[in-house]
Amino acid sequence: MDFGQINIKVEGGFDDIKIPEMIKIRQKFNNDMIQDIESKIKEEIRNKIDLSNLKGKRIAITAGSRGIKEIDKITLYVIKELIAAGAEPFIVPSMGSHAGATAEGQKEFLANYNITEETMGVRIISSMETVLIDTLEDGIPVYCDKNAYESDGIVVINKLKPHADFKGDYESGLVKMMAIGLGKHKGATCLHKQGFDTFHELLPRIAKSFINNAPILFGLAIVENAYDNPLIIEVIKPEDILDREKELLKIAKDNIARIKLDEIDVLIIDEIGKNISGEGMDPNVTGRPGSYLNAGFEAPSIQKIVVLDITEESHGNGVGIGMSDITTVNCISKIDLGAMYTNAITATILGPAKLPVIMNNDKEAIIIAIKTCNKIEPENAKIVRIKNTLELDEIEVSVAYYDNIKERKDLEIISKPYEMKFDDRLKLLRENRHSCHP
Repeated sequence: MDFGQINIKVEGGFDDIKIPEMIKIRQKFNNDMIQDIESKIKEEIRNKIDLSNLKGKRIAITAGSRGIKEIDKITLYVIKELIAAGAEPFIVPSMGSHAGATAEGQKEFLANYNITEETMGVRIISSMETVLIDTLEDGIPVYCDKNAYESDGIVVINKLKPHADFKGDYESGLVKMMAIGLGKHKGATCLHKQGFDTFHELLPRIAKSFINNAPILFGLAIVENAYDNPLIIEVIKPEDILDREKELLKIAKDNIARIKLDEIDVLIIDEIGKNISGEGMDPNVTGRPGSYLNAGFEAPSIQKIVVLDITEESHGNGVGIGMSDITTVNCISKIDLGAMYTNAITATILGPAKLPVIMNNDKEAIIIAIKTCNKIEPENAKIVRIKNTLELDEIEVSVAYYDNIKERKDLEIISKPYEMKFDDRLKLLRENRHSCHP
């Protein structure tokens, strides 16, 4: 999209607002983690799954679109265990309508996570073809990827975390991976038509149908700590998935990264993306769900959100941009409307695909965000800058926070005050995030 120069008349001009100085702080979270992932996976599979009858069996392994740290290694270690048992594993892209809702697009998307036929040593069989495996009592169809359904067993791998659109006993995890991931575009569309307000009761019903009607071999649940390192990796037998996932989700919610501040005037987000959150930016951090189902999304009070970029891994899918207030021409120019609208229409939630106010450059965007905040003096604006909603251990805050955080044990000031720096195109320099130590 070519916007040219956008002529904006601002009372007093852009130079009338001085951006406050910033300081860098470190947020402290629980950092317990699994040190040896391969040994943990080997132990879990061998202790919980009967591998004696897998020789010659074709086993489908799910691979989703969500960012999971070292998912390539996790997937590879599962593959190795299955091959050691004599099985013939293959990978099935399991991401509903993501990656443009095409077989080739979904296969290409997995390459972002280093999941390819070359790195995994097995075939990736990508297809949008599904099989109707059940119809619920209220007429809702249950679809499963055809290749996975026709296999001798399905290994469901996913991270358990709070969802970006709804709250319940089951959010993002194995249950949702079966219901939507393996349901492909057709299954995802049918489910999303019911509305996110039904997901808390509909997802477990569909998952139960999968367990009863599809050859689920086992689930591999991953819970990460706030630093995105694996806190729990657990193999779960099919009959235990529904009970155990509820327990693990509670642990996941207690360990997600958050911004540990109560009030924010301007939140600057360097990048959003599908590899960061299903909504581009996580509402569990911002408090802004795309579905407007606000219950349960605890976050600081934020007046304005500025988004500066989308990740390359999103392949132009800018879903989430609509939850911001202001962005830039540079950010909007990277959006593939077709990919973004396909995702939003499938989800039946259009808000995250709407366009916010568009400014010519980063500096203008930040200044307008400050200028449009209510009940503040610009020089005292409470500004927070984060890379994205996943990486929240080191963030930048304006000096207005200094007195509030200097004595806190869970926050550490790690720089002297400094001014934001911009290049000759008024693009905010990312180096600030790494060069502001005293």
